[in-house]
Amino acid sequence: MALETANDNLTCNGICPGWVMTPLVQKQIDDRAKKEGKDDKTVKSELLEKQAVKQFVKPEDIAGYIVFLCGLHSSSITGATLTIDGGWTAE
Repeated sequence: MALETANDNLTCNGICPGWVMTPLVQKQIDDRAKKEGKDDKTVKSELLEKQAVKQFVKPEDIAGYIVFLCGLHSSSITGATLTIDGGWTAE
């Protein structure tokens, strides 16, 4: 799509987040804790092992990334896969 719209003033990028604390992820944590007999904090810690910053990506950070990509200063960013994963990829 990025190639097809390259001359139409449109960009197309993929955003790849790490673990984001959402109601769905919280349910997965709760279910896993119950199944494995662990507490919530332990399961969260295990999930965050791969994210260097050891914290969940915030939905508002992803939203800010999207706002930037829709702005004037990102007009040459297209066809990219962009991570926002707390250093997971760098691990």
